[in-house]
Amino acid sequence: MLFDTHVHLNADQFEDDVVEVINRAKENGIEWMTVVGFDRPTIKKAMELAETYEFIYASVGWHPVDAIDMTDEDLSWIEELASHPKVVAIGETGLDYYWDKSPKAVQKEVFKKQIQLAKRVDLPIVIHNRDATQDVVDILREENASDVGGIMHCYGGSVEIAKECIDMNFMISLGGPVTFKNAKKPKEVAAEIPLEHLLIETDAPFLAPHPYRGKRNEPSYVKLVAEQIAELKGITVEEVGNQTTKNAKKIFKI
Repeated sequence: MLFDTHVHLNADQFEDDVVEVINRAKENGIEWMTVVGFDRPTIKKAMELAETYEFIYASVGWHPVDAIDMTDEDLSWIEELASHPKVVAIGETGLDYYWDKSPKAVQKEVFKKQIQLAKRVDLPIVIHNRDATQDVVDILREENASDVGGIMHCYGGSVEIAKECIDMNFMISLGGPVTFKNAKKPKEVAAEIPLEHLLIETDAPFLAPHPYRGKRNEPSYVKLVAEQIAELKGITVEEVGNQTTKNAKKIFKI
């Protein structure tokens, strides 16, 4: 019983075989998935998938890399979609200082607007963070994001920051990097953060776990993430699957 809490089946990489990929996931014990939309085309595809498959849900938001492109109309559209019964979160949103397409000030403004939106519609927030940890944490605190909480998607930070996020009502989601040989921080987080605060994800088609690193990721591989966490904690894969699924259903209100 596994829940891939963050997957991009709406990406172009799955255009030719999305049905086969979904079937493979089901065959490998992945019983639920949340497809994350982050701009107009990917949000539309996420909604289509959520409406087609009973076990697929959608998260809708605007990616920080493209923050400069977001209009007030886009924000209103996301807010309208938030009332759909299959929409379970707002995001992914956050800050990304690795790519420089959108100025930091614009990213921060768009991030804050989506936190405020999430609070209006009472949905959790899916956080994207790349090279911007302190600013992300500061904004979450300033905007009282703890009112709705959410998910630190594909978390790669320290145990200490993870605990700060947990204190703000956020789950810590681990993906493929926890399986990488030299991924010290994700492994420390997996070992030290209590299981009731953890989620698992693929972020497919990106960040495929070992031994598929560098290839197209897919939701069936989330089992490898669960296996790595189980090994690091000295517990069974079933325990990891059951608890992280329980956690996902709780945060998504499923």
